[in-house]
Amino acid sequence: MDLLQAMRNRHSVRSYKEQPIEGKVKENLLSFVEQCSKESGLHLQLVLNEPNAFQGFMAHYGKFSGVKNYIVLAGKKSTNLEEKCGYYGEKIVLYAQALGLNTCWVAMTYSKGKATFRLDKGEKLCLVIAIGYGNTADVPHKSKSKEDVMNVKATPPEWFVNGVEAALLAPTAMNQQKFIFSLNGNTVTAKAGIGFYSKIDLGIAKYHFELGAGAENFRWG
Repeated sequence: MDLLQAMRNRHSVRSYKEQPIEGKVKENLLSFVEQCSKESGLHLQLVLNEPNAFQGFMAHYGKFSGVKNYIVLAGKKSTNLEEKCGYYGEKIVLYAQALGLNTCWVAMTYSKGKATFRLDKGEKLCLVIAIGYGNTADVPHKSKSKEDVMNVKATPPEWFVNGVEAALLAPTAMNQQKFIFSLNGNTVTAKAGIGFYSKIDLGIAKYHFELGAGAENFRWG
């Protein structure tokens, strides 16, 4: 499965099987998380066989069950930490999807006090991503139209439309999709709207846009 197909197939899954992440899938996932950490400068951590973070009231409220594995998204405090966590977190999510795993972004409905992770001096935890073999059928989210999230002065090129359509497949908090993509020549500007976790959502959407548009066709402004 290539990343574009993984992007189309990915939907948030909250119920997971007992099946552990092991063997080649585990090796590949650990290696990729480490690669993304080095590339981004973030402190990304894969936690396996740890059920405590998703056993409390908040997890029940969020309709999570069977979650024993999660990815911790953390890094040094900065103005772009949330966007960067969104971008690289989704990079891992789509890689995991291609490995046959399911995922769900989790901001509030888990117990931070019971979660297993390490923060170095000056670092902040952003959120986690539940990961494993899903029990439930994938359900697509409702989506805005591409005209709702793009700002163009003339008929946009096909690559830009493809990028926007890919961005609309991105998971966002409360399905807000509060982002706008603008085009000037071959320069694309992406801005986050006002809303919960909108900067994280922007990072996720930007990664989707790159996959859909083709990074060779434009530059970020």
